Amino acid sequence: MFEFTKKRRVADEVKEIIPQPVIDGIWQTLKKMKADKLVVSPVVAFVFSDDYTEDTIYVMGLQNSGAVAKEYDIAYKGEKKFLGQGTIIVIKDKPKTMSMSISELNKQSKE
Repeated sequence: MFEFTKKRRVADEVKEIIPQPVIDGIWQTLKKMKADKLVVSPVVAFVFSDDYTEDTIYVMGLQNSGAVAKEYDIAYKGEKKFLGQGTIIVIKDKPKTMSMSISELNKQSKE
């Protein structure tokens, strides 16, 4: 599950909202979760915290409807206007790819 030799796909909707260094940080966080043997599901959600420092943001990695959760920090010094929006990033493990997209919950809340 979540083999980093697979292709990684990032949906355009993610690229429009989330800066590339943060996207890279989420991939690195998932890699750390896998190395720490914390990945138990083929779907992992990342929720952004509203708290941040000048050079760090925080995300909560969630699996199994929140039954497995852990906070992680991502080094990031850029603009943080994407925080405080309730954005949830979902990474799904598929047979040949890992795909990153915006949660369906976020899409529904905009309707």
